[in-house]
Amino acid sequence: MEYKTVESLEILRKEATAEFEAIASEQNAENFRVKYLGKKGVLRDLMKSLGAMSPEDRKTFGAAANELRADIEGRFNDAPWQNKTGASSTDAGFDPTLPGYPFPSGSLHPLMKIRDEIRNIFVSMGFSIAYGPEVESDYYNFQALNMPPFHPARDMQDTFYIDEKTVLRTHTSPVQIRVMENVKPPIRAIMPGRVYRNEEISARSYCLFHQIEGLYVDENVSFSDLKGTLLAFSRRFFDEKTHIKIRPSYFPFTEPSVEVDVECFLCKGKGCSICKQSGWLEILGAGMVHPNVFKYCGIDPEKYTGFAFGMGIERIALLKYGIDDIRLFYENDARFLKQF
Repeated sequence: MEYKTVESLEILRKEATAEFEAIASEQNAENFRVKYLGKKGVLRDLMKSLGAMSPEDRKTFGAAANELRADIEGRFNDAPWQNKTGASSTDAGFDPTLPGYPFPSGSLHPLMKIRDEIRNIFVSMGFSIAYGPEVESDYYNFQALNMPPFHPARDMQDTFYIDEKTVLRTHTSPVQIRVMENVKPPIRAIMPGRVYRNEEISARSYCLFHQIEGLYVDENVSFSDLKGTLLAFSRRFFDEKTHIKIRPSYFPFTEPSVEVDVECFLCKGKGCSICKQSGWLEILGAGMVHPNVFKYCGIDPEKYTGFAFGMGIERIALLKYGIDDIRLFYENDARFLKQF
């Protein structure tokens, strides 16, 4: 039947009402929507037919057709089945003001948290930050650090060689050389970064790890300046009452060289499993910059002195968090990482 008069629209209204009241399933409702309200439905065809009518008929018929469309569409949208899924904001069981479901979010890796904490302490003490390449030349990684070819200290590094003159850096000390080559004293900088050692992977060692090294070069820099700097760092990082112990050691690029222990922050020096009942924890190596290193960098060792230190971020993290296996930092196990 063609609907071209206002009277025919009343017939259409009765037909639509009867079909609407007979809806008994979701499929019936979808069929009704497609027939009357769809893009190719009856009501859309009515509006298209207005173009062929005279202006007088178009005005009268158009108003009646719009009223009919609004009536059918309103009744359909207000029908009970529209709220069964709970997706509509009119459903009594749905509150649109409630917060949504939280999505899992990441956080800083524990090693990066330790790195940032250490870095921020030294920056507040006046140190700048310097970076260098991880693929390094033999010259910067060894020779300029007072380790010429066949020097026995090279064997301590367990180096990954790319070729005879190129290595994966074994420490961040090469960055110290690059800084001293390009910056005139006074120099006060730290060098965070990733380093590589050809070591067997175990609970206590890994083939890569992270370091932060520090360098201070100026006139009249003494060993007491080194001790004061490290004590200030330890008390800010661990505990304000922390004590440190300095032991003689050997590094080819410093003289004298020392290793620094900090009083165990868990047992306060009484002895526990973390400090192996000693009451002390080794945290870093340090020393006064060797005069030969200054010569490689073009700095007059008669005029300037300086100190350097370096610490492993993984070791600090193991101690601070009481973790007994370094491999946990690299396995990306969410159960482990979410604790931090």
